[in-house]
Order: sequence, then structure tokens, then C-alpha cells
Amino acid sequence: MTEKMNKLIKDSSAARWTALVLIASTMFFAYIFVDILSPMKQMLETTLGWDSKVFGIVVGSEYFLNVFVFFLIFAGIILDKMGVRFTGILSASMMIVGAGIKLYGLSEYFNNGGIGYEFFNSFWTSFPASAKLASLGFMIFGCGTEMAGITVSRAIVKWFTGKELAMAMGIEMAIARLGVLAVFFMTPRLIEGADATIVRPVAICALLLCIGLITFIIYSFMDRKLDRQLGAVEEEKEDPFRISDIGKLITSRPFLIVAFLCVLYYSAIFPFQKYAVDMLQNRLGLDPKQASNIFMWFPVGAAILTPFLGRFLDTKGKGATMLILGAILMIVCHLIFAFAPLTQLVAFAAIVILGISFSLVPAALWPSVPKLVENRYLGSAYAVIFWIQNIGLWLFPIVIGWALDASNPGITPEKVAEGAVYDYTVPMLIFACLGVLAFILGLWLKAEDSKNHYGLELPNIEK
Repeated sequence: MTEKMNKLIKDSSAARWTALVLIASTMFFAYIFVDILSPMKQMLETTLGWDSKVFGIVVGSEYFLNVFVFFLIFAGIILDKMGVRFTGILSASMMIVGAGIKLYGLSEYFNNGGIGYEFFNSFWTSFPASAKLASLGFMIFGCGTEMAGITVSRAIVKWFTGKELAMAMGIEMAIARLGVLAVFFMTPRLIEGADATIVRPVAICALLLCIGLITFIIYSFMDRKLDRQLGAVEEEKEDPFRISDIGKLITSRPFLIVAFLCVLYYSAIFPFQKYAVDMLQNRLGLDPKQASNIFMWFPVGAAILTPFLGRFLDTKGKGATMLILGAILMIVCHLIFAFAPLTQLVAFAAIVILGISFSLVPAALWPSVPKLVENRYLGSAYAVIFWIQNIGLWLFPIVIGWALDASNPGITPEKVAEGAVYDYTVPMLIFACLGVLAFILGLWLKAEDSKNHYGLELPNIEK
């Protein structure tokens, strides 16, 4: 038995890092599609008549079904019951279906009276038909991408526990964030020229999701071999997941602190990504390409630093401290955009600060979860965190869109086409306040760890 365990496929460094690259590639293509509309906010206003509130609702719709239909909770149960392979392929397939619907909603064919247009235009007439169908597609895509997120996290724990867990999670996040770089680099260039349309970048990114499905299918063959070696089916029969286990999660104070810290932190990051290019355009008078060229360094910095921080966490620890420092840096960034006299150099520096913050927090946050919950319901633990996080990711794009319109009375899509600019002070203060609350929770989590010895400040690699 010992000889067999010494020959597990995951004990091969080449095999486990290959598995990581395959599943991270699925998330890379997903992250591209997540932010596909972000560099096109002004174009959506001038071509489809979407004001800031409409834009906020559409980009927030990605999380609607996860929050209000509790799909993410069901996704966690599916993951714990059906395993990584089934759940991963299902999630990648859902992303493709949702992307296709969103693409159709933005197409000229649909908006010129195509199939379904009359129906979607017959209710809630203040909300464009294109926005309704795009939101529906984004909801389905969001179910897939968030399910994929918890599946990938569970897969990494499966392959890297006792080894380079935090570093592996850091590299996966780095690869995924390069998808953000790709979309902010690619989209402005695809909408240049007289023949440019919104559909072109959306269609290309939808096709890339198919490649993400293929990479996960390839990974599934490796995962099947690992399960055969581990005898995973027999293990699950001995200690099965139970629905009642979710009750243990929602009554665990340190777990809830991590979950709410997560929602506060990510609500100040991902919704900001949706508006960042437009904010830079309005503050600095840039075109979408110039603004995207500044913001795209945010994921680059995070991608470079996160694996090194993960390695530090594996060997030295200090996870709770890293969470606190990340929240401080995020507050600094948002306050710079709220109050500082802005130049391209200052904007670039603030984006670099945010990138460092976005390296510190996720690198420490996700590897901390296995220290707080039992492995058999780890999938559900990630699902509950993602569900709470999704509440913020759904709500705050809408809040920011509302705040932007409310603090800029009189600015309409027609005025934007004529050169009117938004004042982003109020939205940036909202983001900064979220950072302050995340900082407070980080201090609380560190105090809980010091009192109860969860090991959040200890290294992950077992000696």
C-alpha cells in the first residue's frame, strides 16, 4: 500500500503542474469573457442607448442566479456529490451556452427585430431589449464560471495538499488574471475602425470558451487516473458529504469572517474593473485604447506577484497579516482615484498598488479555507463563500451605476456622445469604504486565529 501511495500521479511534479495549467486555462478564457464589455461602456451608451444604470445591471447580472436561485449552493453540493470532472465539464458547457445567448442579444440581427426581439421589448420598456437578453445570457454564463471557480479550487486542493498549495492557487489565479490583461488589450483594438461592432470581440471571446472546455476535458483524464489510485469512490462512501454539513459552515465564526472579508474585498475590485476604463476616460480624457493600456497593468502586476506570495505563504505563513495589508493598499488606491490630482503616471501608480493588493489577498484567502473546514465538504465551503461574494458582485455594479447617475445629474447617453464626462468621486469613495470594512474584518480574523490557533499564520507545506 505504501509503495502504491508513493507512486501517485500527483506526486509527480510535472503531472500536477500540468493538471494545474489545464484547469487554469479554463479560467483564463472565462476571465476574458467576464470583462468583455468593460472597455466598451461608452460604445454601449452611444450605440445601444445603455446608461450607467443599465450597464451596471447587465454586468451585475452575471451573479443574479447564483445569488437569488442559490445556484452556487447547489453547485457546491453537486461538486461534493458528483466530483471535479462532472462539475467542471458542466460548468464549462454552461459558460458557452450563456455566452452564445449574450452574443445574440448584442447582435444587429436581434436588435433589428430578430427572433425574440418583440417579446423582450414588450415589458420593462425602460430597460432595452438588448440589455435584457444580454443579462439572461450573462446569468447563465455566470452560473458556469462561478461553478468552475469552486471546482478549480477543489481540484487544486486535491492535487496540492501537503505540497505547494498556496503557490499553486497563486499561479492559477495569475493565469486567470492574464485573461483580464487579454481582454483589456484585445477589446479596444477590436472595436477600432469604421466597421467596428460590439459583436466582434464578444464573438471571438465566446469561441475561446470552447477551448476552455477542451482543456478541462483533457484534465479529466488525469483526474480519473488519480481517483483510481486514491480509491476516491471508496473514501467518499466511508465519509460522505451530508446536506446538514452546510449548517456547520454557516455557524463557524472564522469561516463567516473569511466569507464576508471576501465579499467586501472582491466587491471593491471586480465591480471597479467594470468601470475602470470609463473612469480613466472621463478623468483623463483618454480613448478606450489608451485607458485600457493603463488598466491592463493591474492584472499583470497581480499575475507576477501572486505565485511568489503563494510560495511565501507555503514556506513562511502570515496569511492573516497579508489579508490586512492587502486591504490597506486597496483603500489607498481608491482614495487616490477619488481625490488626487490625476495624471497618467499617477493613475498607473495607483493601478500598480491595486495589483499588489490583489496579489496579497487572494494568495492568502483561498488557501486558508482548507484550514477551517473538513475536506469532505470543502466544495460546499467554497460554494458558500462564492455565494456570499456573488451578492456583492451582483449588487455593487448596480450601486455604482446608480451612484454615477445620481451624482452626475443631466448626463445621458446623448450627452456622452456629445463629450460630457462623469465625476467618479462618489463611486470611488464607495469602493474605499468597502476596503475599510475588509481591513476591520482582517484584524478580527487575525485575532480569532491567535486565540484559537487555526494555523492561518503558519506555512502550508507540511514538514
